[in-house]
Amino acid sequence: MRITSILFLFLIILSGCWPTSVSFTDTGSMPIEWKTFSINPIENNAPNAPVSYTANLADELRDGIQNNTRLKLSTNPNSGEVRIEGNVSNYSITPIALQPGDNAAKNRLTINSNFKIHILAPKEQEFTVNCSRFSDYASDNDFSNVEANLIKEINKQIVQDVINKLLSNW
Repeated sequence: MRITSILFLFLIILSGCWPTSVSFTDTGSMPIEWKTFSINPIENNAPNAPVSYTANLADELRDGIQNNTRLKLSTNPNSGEVRIEGNVSNYSITPIALQPGDNAAKNRLTINSNFKIHILAPKEQEFTVNCSRFSDYASDNDFSNVEANLIKEINKQIVQDVINKLLSNW
């Protein structure tokens, strides 16, 4: 009798701690009014950047937001509760890890990008994200052979910066 009473009391206490719902969808830090987003074409203000770089960055940003938030891409350009526009301001290669004889053991690709995020709901707001990301590579590698991998690595970091800013402001 006593064990039954203790077991019953334990089940009542445990049921008070049980979650009411379980979900793997991010609903947490974004306002419920946010349903869609749009990305304007990203401007290329960096003279050394490849011509297709900004289009690739915009594609990766679209994919990153769709895959890591509940926002859907707006079917109409320049619409949605969240609107993103941006530019690439720097795309440069600099030597690092200098060795005797003024030879560099490594080079660094640095990409700077700036984004404005316009929020239309629940209240109108605007904030900026300034990203400066880099990736290093051995100077004995031909840059054209490693450029695609470096860009992919840097873009992943830039996309994460934008998503973090988008989710952390709320």
